[in-house]
Amino acid sequence: MERQGFTAMELSLPQQKELLRLARKTIADSCRQGLPPETPEGNFPPVFYEHRATFVTLQKQGDLRGCIGSLEVRRPLIEDIIYNAFAAAFRDTRFQPVSQAELTEIDVEISILSPLSEMSVSSEDDLLQQLIPGQDGLVIENAIYRATFLPQVWEQLPAAKQFLQHLKQKAGIPLDIWPDDMKCSRYSCLKFKEK
Repeated sequence: MERQGFTAMELSLPQQKELLRLARKTIADSCRQGLPPETPEGNFPPVFYEHRATFVTLQKQGDLRGCIGSLEVRRPLIEDIIYNAFAAAFRDTRFQPVSQAELTEIDVEISILSPLSEMSVSSEDDLLQQLIPGQDGLVIENAIYRATFLPQVWEQLPAAKQFLQHLKQKAGIPLDIWPDDMKCSRYSCLKFKEK
């Protein structure tokens, strides 16, 4: 169910494969050279230069190995993916930097986000009623806390209450409180990965 003004972008399969290739090349080159990436030169399709927010997720043998992204649009799609691929591999503080020896064991996944859509929410129960499991990415934030879960997190946490409780934990919000100044936004995403 698409909501008005709430669409992720569309890319052809070859375009998806090229973005995955560029993300992997960024990580591999940075492993060898120890340098942050530069925007690649080449004749890329115009859609690669649309300004979009993205996340890059790395998995190793099915387990999370790094995930960094942008919720707000900051730069062209190709630059955001390269920046986030590098950050997921080397700047995710939950993990050691990716080593060259690991490269063959890591799978790259890219998520291209739709613009955030602010929700009108009066309470935690109200939010739970509005969420669409399996589809909504969710951002919760107030003056102190902020966290997001991509739509694919529903695969591990399929119940709305469970999804929200884990997101509150990620944000550092005690499970038994709902801050008065809480803002909630949702988004959809185009997700594609290697293999």
